[in-house]
Amino acid sequence: MTERRVTANLALTLDGRYHGPEGPGDMSAIIPYVTTETARNQMTRIWENATTALLGRRNAEGFLGFWPTVAADENADPRDRGYAKWLVDTEKVVLSSTLTESPWERTRIVNAPAAEVVASLKAEGEGDILVNSSVSVIKALLAEDLVDRLYLTICPQIAGGGPRLFDDGLPGTKWTVPHQEAGALGEVALVYDRVR
Repeated sequence: MTERRVTANLALTLDGRYHGPEGPGDMSAIIPYVTTETARNQMTRIWENATTALLGRRNAEGFLGFWPTVAADENADPRDRGYAKWLVDTEKVVLSSTLTESPWERTRIVNAPAAEVVASLKAEGEGDILVNSSVSVIKALLAEDLVDRLYLTICPQIAGGGPRLFDDGLPGTKWTVPHQEAGALGEVALVYDRVR
């Protein structure tokens, strides 16, 4: 077993929601804060040590329609472009029971529980395994206490409804904060490391 870390990144509202009460498209409490200096610095942090992207199907399909265009856009913010190029070029593992072919190059589809896939990935290779915004995957890994680092961007709004990242019934865990950065709009980028 290698010493690969499992890292996860997500933006949340003050009340812990990853989207609002109107469903997955209701990002009104988050969108204003994800292109700030603080959020873009956080985006750079998430991929710097990662060599594998672990994604759920919905995120993989959504990312495919957006990030390759950013990678090719010379006018894009260099931090956005850096992440986009990394994502296009890195190994991607997509968890899906419905996809039959890979939506991207350097991508493999796996129909297995997230914990099993992580165990397999940790047995080989080097570098962090990054789960970026794939909430179903992040929740499954938190439930098994398999997340080693959390990158959270807290947006200074209360959504008032919508699903939360941290569900009741998670195992009790302790975390340290090796990095924090507050932004001009009140957003806060936090890095949490699991104490083991």
